[in-house]
Amino acid sequence: MTVCLNPACPNPQNPDDGRYCQACGTGLILGDRYQAMRLIGQGGFGRTFYAIDRLAEPNKSDCVIKQLLSRGFQDPVEAHQRFQQEVDRLAQLGEHPQIPKLLAHFEEEATQYLVQEWIEGQNLEILLTRQGVFDEGQVRQLLADVLPVLRFVHSHQVIHRDIKPANIIKPSPAQSRYVLVDFGASKAITETNLAKTGTTIGSAGYVAPEQAMGKATFASDLYSLGVTCVHLLTGLHPFDLYSISDDRWVWRQYLTQPISVELRRVLDTLLQRATSQRYKDATEVLQALRLEAAPVLSPSMAGKIAEKVPIAVGQPASRLPSTPTVQKSDSPTKPGWLCRKTLIGHQGEVTAIAVSPNGKLIASGSSDRSIRLWNFKGELLETWTGRSLRSGVGHAAPITALVFSPNSRVLISASADGSIKQWDLRSGEQFSDLTGQSWSIAAIALSPCEPLLVSGSQDGLIQLWDLETEELIGNVVQLQQPITALQVDVKGESVWSGSGKQICQWNLRDDRLITSLKGHIEGVSAIALSPDGCTLISGGMDKLLKLWNLNTGQQQKLIAAHRDRIQAVTVHPQDPIFASASEDGTIKLWDLWTGDRLITLRHAWAVNAIAFTPDGQQLVSGSSDETIKIWQRQLV
Repeated sequence: MTVCLNPACPNPQNPDDGRYCQACGTGLILGDRYQAMRLIGQGGFGRTFYAIDRLAEPNKSDCVIKQLLSRGFQDPVEAHQRFQQEVDRLAQLGEHPQIPKLLAHFEEEATQYLVQEWIEGQNLEILLTRQGVFDEGQVRQLLADVLPVLRFVHSHQVIHRDIKPANIIKPSPAQSRYVLVDFGASKAITETNLAKTGTTIGSAGYVAPEQAMGKATFASDLYSLGVTCVHLLTGLHPFDLYSISDDRWVWRQYLTQPISVELRRVLDTLLQRATSQRYKDATEVLQALRLEAAPVLSPSMAGKIAEKVPIAVGQPASRLPSTPTVQKSDSPTKPGWLCRKTLIGHQGEVTAIAVSPNGKLIASGSSDRSIRLWNFKGELLETWTGRSLRSGVGHAAPITALVFSPNSRVLISASADGSIKQWDLRSGEQFSDLTGQSWSIAAIALSPCEPLLVSGSQDGLIQLWDLETEELIGNVVQLQQPITALQVDVKGESVWSGSGKQICQWNLRDDRLITSLKGHIEGVSAIALSPDGCTLISGGMDKLLKLWNLNTGQQQKLIAAHRDRIQAVTVHPQDPIFASASEDGTIKLWDLWTGDRLITLRHAWAVNAIAFTPDGQQLVSGSSDETIKIWQRQLV
């Protein structure tokens, strides 16, 4: 059926092929192109219709007509000017992929119309009714999707003023990002209206206190987003989550499942009555949730670091990596990991594992001093034995660490013999042997700005190497405790070290200490950074895991993880999942956001090293039982 757009029409339903309303004679085709098919919303500002574009391709014909009813403007010129300003604003905002595009606009017989892109999907109010309350992962995904949209909107000096579940759509297909709709209540902030009291507007229960008094700010949208989140977590209307007698939110007591301290703290801050007590902008919220990294160094400092860090031949300085934007998936479906292959060949415990960036190769190192190269079919491709009386090539002590070059053509190995070696994977030959002032290399980390390598040793020395010239650049620091773990940040500007009970971040330009985190009771034994650089995971000899928000320097979660020393931690390249390995013979996978345990995998003896494949579908582990296992992910 075609719907007549005349608000006074006594019978607006008409046949699809009609050109004029049978009841009132009004034309049914807006602008000779857009045909309203059904009413989908109605409010104080007007009505919204699902419509079709008669001139568009069949698969792009869906659209929305918004009919703006009279808003009290006596002067037609003023009404036209305000409408044109709104059109310009929506055209700008529609450039964002998570805001519906403005397709057309009309003014006919003193009535104004906007035609916008149709978003196929369900709004959050409907989703809540159909699927039940949201869990923490779903709320975090919502925030990860919507906060950047609000930042974009606010950067155009616009306040949405009606953030609520009904105005956020989860499009089809399911993996699409949430879309923010209905900017009918939005307001552009200018110098002339900034201090003025405006119209009280918004949806009851979701409106910030200052907005209810006609003084909406950018923080008002953040407040409404916080209310939306607690509504989704509890399933109750905001009116039921606020205690009038105590003048405070009481949403926590209505949670149906626990959420992390971090998310509770963020939501409480969003819901503060005083704007000064809330986050100042969307970026601060993203950083508080470890969804976006805060800059550690000033641009000038970063530039100076770039001057010092050597660039690989053929790689221009303009290609130095910037902080990546990582799209986190929804709360991870509980993964089942099955052992697909068990590789046997070492004559000693497996002490190091690395997976090539192209996802085709596995390198393993052992206490037998050998390094072996495998493919994922389980075939042994190469063996480099330890140094002996017959051969001067290879390591003279157990292998402690392995790492592939970014192009997967070179393998770098470190050993308790104090040396670092480079192996050409095409020829199978050792072509470099680095020996510094330290002894017993315990950890190595390759910078994204190849070819800079950081090494740490048992005597507490951290050194920088230029792998291209095979020269020692210099010493970062000499600590009193052995270096147990190293991790270069995503920009290659700093290195994190584990030593004794401390976790420290060091500037790679001037060797300055940037950050120091209180470590573990019995010493730090492993660290890992999330791909976005927002979260650091540390494992200790005390059997504990700690999650750190690097934007705030706060510990977000303490996990009693294993029954023995933690040997290694690694983070999934795409999903909010990380894995830990222990001397107790287990590998455990955890939710990066909540710290919840997802699954436990087992070796016969201690697990010393673990690594995800670049696509995250496989996990490789090395054990003191002299085996290497390839675990295949299966969603259950």
